Amino acid sequence: MRVVLAEDSLLLREGLVRLLAEAGADVVASVGDGTELIAAAVEHRPDIAVVDVRMPPGYTDEGLRAAIEIRSRLPGTGVLVLSQYVEESYASELLADGAGGVGYLLKDRVSALSQITDALTRIAAGGTVLDPEVVAQLFARRPRSPLATLTPREREVLGLMAEGRTNSAIGGAMFVSDKAVEKHISSIFGKLQLPPSEDDHRRVLAVLAWLSEVT
Repeated sequence: MRVVLAEDSLLLREGLVRLLAEAGADVVASVGDGTELIAAAVEHRPDIAVVDVRMPPGYTDEGLRAAIEIRSRLPGTGVLVLSQYVEESYASELLADGAGGVGYLLKDRVSALSQITDALTRIAAGGTVLDPEVVAQLFARRPRSPLATLTPREREVLGLMAEGRTNSAIGGAMFVSDKAVEKHISSIFGKLQLPPSEDDHRRVLAVLAWLSEVT
């Protein structure tokens, strides 16, 4: 898969280029700010843009804004955010279009090549990948809402869905059958009033419904 990378730290950027290459990605451009990232994406039309949130000149949300602009100009482009911090509002905004193909991982918690490889593969396939720490903090901040009707097991399933896990992977993590996972997910969709639809990705919409309550 073709990747463009934006990271303002030169040393970290070079390290990420090597890591992404080892993960099987073809890094067609690596840049140091959001403006350069947009230009690189328009030129190379990558499968995925890997970005930091805080970049020059203001070190606030330049990377995220660039990623959103890229998805606007080049629909279908995946985005993987690698951040030093858990930014709940950024995670929510990244998922706001409901299209999938996005991920949010914490740099300090990416300890194995397999994590990057798995994340890139899932994002390229249109999945959603969230670091478990991001999921935990978002759950911790969630106020009383319709989501409060979910059982503890359903909340656990929704958290694993937010990490981008498949039904099989959720079952493995919870030590239950795929059929039991399907039953929990069906119940979640029912409680969140997400009926079957040919146009909407209900897994993404379920995660969005949850994130909308914590931002």
